Amino acid sequence: AACKAAKGQRLPMFSLADFEAHAGAVLDKNAWDYYSSGADQEQTLRDNKEAFRRYRLRPRFLRDVSQVDTKVQLFGGEVAFPICVSPTAMHCMAHPDGETATARACTKMGTCMVLSCWSTTCIEEVAEASGSGLRWCQLYIFRDRQLTRELVLRAEKAGYKALVITLDQPTVGRRLVDERNHFNLPKHLSLANYSAQSSLKQRDLVLHESTSAMLDPSLDWRAIDWLRGVTKLPIILKGILTAEDTEEAIKHNIQGILVSNHGARQLDGVPATIDALPEVVKAARGRVDVFLDGGVRQGTDALKALAMGAKAVFVGRPALWGLAYKGSEGVEQVLKILKDEFKLAMMLSGCAKLSDIRPELVVHESYYNPP
Repeated sequence: AACKAAKGQRLPMFSLADFEAHAGAVLDKNAWDYYSSGADQEQTLRDNKEAFRRYRLRPRFLRDVSQVDTKVQLFGGEVAFPICVSPTAMHCMAHPDGETATARACTKMGTCMVLSCWSTTCIEEVAEASGSGLRWCQLYIFRDRQLTRELVLRAEKAGYKALVITLDQPTVGRRLVDERNHFNLPKHLSLANYSAQSSLKQRDLVLHESTSAMLDPSLDWRAIDWLRGVTKLPIILKGILTAEDTEEAIKHNIQGILVSNHGARQLDGVPATIDALPEVVKAARGRVDVFLDGGVRQGTDALKALAMGAKAVFVGRPALWGLAYKGSEGVEQVLKILKDEFKLAMMLSGCAKLSDIRPELVVHESYYNPP
């Protein structure tokens, strides 16, 4: 268990687990439970992290790792290391500066931020805070296609370099903790991108019902074709877990796939993302970039995912823990820990550049304990 600091002091943070423990101690129950919970019995929530432990690294030695290059080119620009920030909702519940603090930290660390469309700071303000930093925008294709179009155009105008379209939420999953808490957004906050939407403007709204009403359970693949006609930005589809959907996605002129299970907040019992990654990578056959989020908590997790075919990984909850610790500086610290851990893992594995991270670096634990 973490030691307690003297009143008014913050303990130094050495790992993401330290940030998680601190966030659990300082955030109010409404916010902490919303951020930390998963769907139903939370089987997938647990497995997202535990699954990484089932893979083992096979390092190679006597390779020159005196100079290590972690840079990677993503849609819209280069990032300093292949660990970026996933879209997560309502950052202002963790810190008053919310998404603008996260954006500043990502820019300072030279990585990409994906802004959630359920943000408590609007698209334009986050872009201003991001400055020259690489930023992507996550969206849904809503029932109201005109609203969707307007959000796309706003993102383009504000300098977002790609759209991340979430596919796995035709309606909101069941989260028992939120039901028990009667979760709602605090009265002083709002979903900032929808001020003109009457259903999201009311201060006494039931958030689950209002957001569900905006989602379109009738969506099919024609919606991706519609979106392709609206924008020239790269489109990354978030939530794909199977070879079948990978093949279908590539037919619709998309540029990337983010292997994700929505932070285990939608359908409980789906695979951990690291377990689903090889199937998607194999089906993609290099035709589109493949990314991963879900359960990444240390540098070796990122190393394993890259060895298994991901171009980069994304973290969601850890950014919120950083916000709860010290705003933008806290997020920066979280990202620095991940960057340093990743670089160290590369060196200790015999990898001086990302192209050295090969599939043979990682095996399932059964390799050492055959049946």
